[in-house]
Amino acid sequence: MKIAVIVQGRFHAFDLARALMAEGHEVTVLTNYPVWATKRFGLPPGIIPRFFGVWAASKSSPWLHRMFGKWAAREIQKSSYDLVHAFTGVAEESIRARSTDTLHFIVRGSAHIRVQDEILRDEAARCGVPIEHPTPWMIAREQREYEICDRIVVLSSFALQSFLQMGVDPAKMICIPLGVDVKRFRADAEAIAARRRRILSGEPLRVLYTGNLQFQKGLRDLIQITQTLRTENFRFQLIGTVTPEAKALVSQFPNTVELVPRQPQNDLPRWYAGADLYIFPTIQDGFAVVLTQASASGLPILTTTNCAGPDMVEEGVSGWVLPIRDPEAFVEKLRWCDRNREQLAEMIELAHGRFRARDWSDVARGLGAAYTKARQELRPPAMSRDTTLAKNCDIALAKNGDVTLTKNSEFNG
Repeated sequence: MKIAVIVQGRFHAFDLARALMAEGHEVTVLTNYPVWATKRFGLPPGIIPRFFGVWAASKSSPWLHRMFGKWAAREIQKSSYDLVHAFTGVAEESIRARSTDTLHFIVRGSAHIRVQDEILRDEAARCGVPIEHPTPWMIAREQREYEICDRIVVLSSFALQSFLQMGVDPAKMICIPLGVDVKRFRADAEAIAARRRRILSGEPLRVLYTGNLQFQKGLRDLIQITQTLRTENFRFQLIGTVTPEAKALVSQFPNTVELVPRQPQNDLPRWYAGADLYIFPTIQDGFAVVLTQASASGLPILTTTNCAGPDMVEEGVSGWVLPIRDPEAFVEKLRWCDRNREQLAEMIELAHGRFRARDWSDVARGLGAAYTKARQELRPPAMSRDTTLAKNCDIALAKNGDVTLTKNSEFNG
């Protein structure tokens, strides 16, 4: 296929583009991510036709989204594509400029925007602080994109259910979970053995979190979990950027918590290897790639229902999926891990042995299969003249073989 990927920034688009090219597709990426920086992610020269050279301080700017969308629409009109795969928020203009032969998929990295907005508003009320949430203009824009696109791609069953809950036609939905760089994050036998030795020695359990420190990721619950366990046999490492909304609260973490600045992607595997458990109490994530990294690293995962956790975690085998906004449930499971160290060590061996890699080639093949199915449903092959006659007319055959058109309201042949 000839595919255009439209993304404002990077997200998972660069990983997907590499995998699609490896599968033999011709891919063009349209982004406002600096071209010089794309080389770090393995994109070959020429995959980005021209950099959209505007980077606004606020990525939620209506002006930026519209300008980027118009630029992307002009770029895709310069060639003919089988599929335009655009991230929500910057897809509207390219869809409206569509050619009849091109399919337009949009990918939503979170839950349905109205469900996401409701969750974040509830969290702001719970925490008593302002939390960034979708603006009315963005909600309206994305809902227009939902209406006019050919298919909506989501990344987890949680995200899929949020769209169905909002009344979106199930036939329009496609769920394609993301992958992981298995070679980079897969824990080796030595790392698993070292983890078992640490656990069985009785030393404090090392609990890892990766990702931005923000309320959407369950910051309030993470603070409460670490405060409750501050005198117990745990040490927490939280790796990521402290967002502006969280700066006033990070001081509430106890001294059993080590705050580590965001780390380069290439350095993350060693942090996963040095941990014993992985915690991610998010209240809303369309997927959360960090879960695939932790899973590949052989870490038992404690996470919530509102992400890809239910799709990835085998309950009691590779971790636990817990309700959102329930820090006590996380505390209970962590205490179980401390009390039952032999069982935890066995769990690590079992989870590591049963891990089944889903890499980016699986994602690329999933998108290819979704395109083929949608093409058959939305752009069926042109019918022959005889088939068209049979479809649009009632035909009576006289004894002498002549054809009489008994109803001809549609046929103009």
